[in-house]
Amino acid sequence: MSPRNAGMPSPSGAEAILNGPMIDPTLNPEPHPWHRFVALGDSFTEGIGDPNPESIGGNRGWADRVAEELTRGRADFAYANLAVRGRLLQQVIDQQVEPALALRPDLVSISAGGNDLLRPGGDPDLLAEKLDGVVATLAGSGATVVLFTGPDVRETVLGSIRSKTAIYNENLRTIAARQEAVIADMWALRQLLNPQMWSSDRLHFSPLGHHTIAAMVLDTLAVRHTLEPLQPKDLPARTWRAARAEDLVWARDYFVPWVLRRLRHQSSGDGITAKRLQAAPIFGPGMPPGAAD
Repeated sequence: MSPRNAGMPSPSGAEAILNGPMIDPTLNPEPHPWHRFVALGDSFTEGIGDPNPESIGGNRGWADRVAEELTRGRADFAYANLAVRGRLLQQVIDQQVEPALALRPDLVSISAGGNDLLRPGGDPDLLAEKLDGVVATLAGSGATVVLFTGPDVRETVLGSIRSKTAIYNENLRTIAARQEAVIADMWALRQLLNPQMWSSDRLHFSPLGHHTIAAMVLDTLAVRHTLEPLQPKDLPARTWRAARAEDLVWARDYFVPWVLRRLRHQSSGDGITAKRLQAAPIFGPGMPPGAAD
């Protein structure tokens, strides 16, 4: 078994990935084999949609939640998050890969390409070609690499890119099989079809969505964790007039600014640095007693 798969199950690559996550915590030693986790990507990995003033950068997100669980029982565990909102795949490659490798992680996640697919001409096949080499480089360092499929966006404002997302996802599965990477399958996570899994901007996940994704990632890695499944509360019935009013508010506050940034070749991440540039313990000096037990 290669170093990057230490502690991971070892069936044949394509079969293991295409059959979905292997949620058997006995496959990993207690608590897990990793000591240093570095997350790469865009707003999804930065944690946009999951605001928390106690988190570095003001957002928590799935990656912070995963790191919080991975640190339990590992006093030497460290975590860095190099993701920045608005980044395109090439920007992630140019700005985040080398700094990530310099931190010498044994667990790396990368989720990128979604912003490219939103742009006219975004080609899922060309994006996958770029990503393939990046995953090979990351995996070649000996780290376990986690890739994310895009979610099924059929019920969201992103529905127009559903077909491109599906093509990109199949490419990602091929890359994962070739490079012995792990697939965190958001497309198969049907809970994400619930509108309450999405934030008010309808473009990013809500705290509930980030929590659900974090649990899926840990299950995929066969790591025991404390994240319980959370069920969305029933929403009150809305009149047609109320729904249209909400749509107008959304368009004014989120959609129009997004379109204007694209026309001006601007990004919401302009001038923003990564939330955790250095690999460090996820808990600070105020860590509650026993939290890492």
